[in-house]
Amino acid sequence: MVVGLGTGSTAAFAIEALALRHRQGLRFVGIPTSQRTAAQAAAAGIPLTSFAEHRQIDLTIDGADEVERGTLNLIKGLGGALLREKIVAAASRRLAIIVDGAKLVDRLGTRVPVPVEVVVFGLEATRAALEALGASAPLRLSPAHDPFVTDSGNHILDCSFGPIADPARLEERIGRIVGVVESGLFISRADPVFVADAAGVHRLDSPRAHGRIGT
Repeated sequence: MVVGLGTGSTAAFAIEALALRHRQGLRFVGIPTSQRTAAQAAAAGIPLTSFAEHRQIDLTIDGADEVERGTLNLIKGLGGALLREKIVAAASRRLAIIVDGAKLVDRLGTRVPVPVEVVVFGLEATRAALEALGASAPLRLSPAHDPFVTDSGNHILDCSFGPIADPARLEERIGRIVGVVESGLFISRADPVFVADAAGVHRLDSPRAHGRIGT
């Protein structure tokens, strides 16, 4: 199998579990969604590959910052890897998401902003266009208070819209802004979502999976 390896604190636990399974004989190769994930996976002994060798991924395991109940639409990107995460998700037959119960919301945007990756040139104009959609859009800073730079050399604007009534429409509108590379709205991509809370681990299946064989 070809496995997409997510980025973030939850994905890091999954990578360690996958490394254990690999040592026990499970054979797979991984495509990482960030330089940080690539370093962790390589150190754990997971063999890595790339899209140059494999155009499609069988399964990606990742986390999320918010999961909308019912639709399983997501906000991702607080870890700064949203562009590569979405490229990997788009190439995956299945995207399995692992979150804790606090990440479940009735509407996306309730607790976290929508990260939007933008090119550096013209950032001010891009920000103004995002603000015209109703967002406050501060530039993400690094711990040293410099502009945060993604693995692809871009910046991130953390766009707060409040609870989002139509995430698919918003994703489309953000995507039409010149200067935007990608947004952290992941629409109709997750299936399944595993939620851990005090009662245990629960599996949520996408409504799109109804009637599909092999779920």
